[in-house]
Amino acid sequence: MKVLVAEDDQFTRNGLVEVLESEGYQVIAAANGTEAIHQFNVQQPDFVCLDIMMPGRSGYEACSAIRATCPDVPIIFISAKAEEVDRLVGFEVGADDFIAKPFSVREVVARVRAVARRCCAARPDLPAEFTMGDLTVLPGELRAKRGDKVIDLSPRDAKILQLLHDNPGKALDRNVIFNYAWGEDYFPNSRTLDQHVSQLRKRVEIDPKEPDLIRTVHGVGYRYDPER
Repeated sequence: MKVLVAEDDQFTRNGLVEVLESEGYQVIAAANGTEAIHQFNVQQPDFVCLDIMMPGRSGYEACSAIRATCPDVPIIFISAKAEEVDRLVGFEVGADDFIAKPFSVREVVARVRAVARRCCAARPDLPAEFTMGDLTVLPGELRAKRGDKVIDLSPRDAKILQLLHDNPGKALDRNVIFNYAWGEDYFPNSRTLDQHVSQLRKRVEIDPKEPDLIRTVHGVGYRYDPER
């Protein structure tokens, strides 16, 4: 899933890119409104995050231009201009949501996941729900369920679980998991994968210290044993 991030402050832009890439999104970065419009037309992202005050064309202008060509793409404003009038103008030009600066990483992730779920729900190409033990995974909703408990998933979480489910009993090499969940142009780092799996286990395993769904295969990678 591709997301366009337009932000003129390099520090903030790089931070947003890092956060979203860690969630599993393919991020396209733009430093101003004019570049954002160009990148949108070329890359056709699934949703857009816009700052308001940018050199050249503002976030408001970029939002209007994007809405003129694609009325359905979700757009989030992330801006220090957070007065009521700023929010109202943002919604009037077509924004779906508004995040005020300074923001927390958790807030950005939660808002983006909500948008991503709406995007996924409209995509017929995503795999149907599947089960792993007593866990039901719903890729189209970026969620998993265990009984009445609902667990939020990132796109990367869903990909890892899908890959393990589709290869029951098979020890999956780290590079295979990286290529599937991070992309072939990602430079592998075993620690990155191990840390991500550790965090995923905390949410989907009944006992993360004795995992049933994502088992470690020492020297290789990970495996899902459905009969265990």
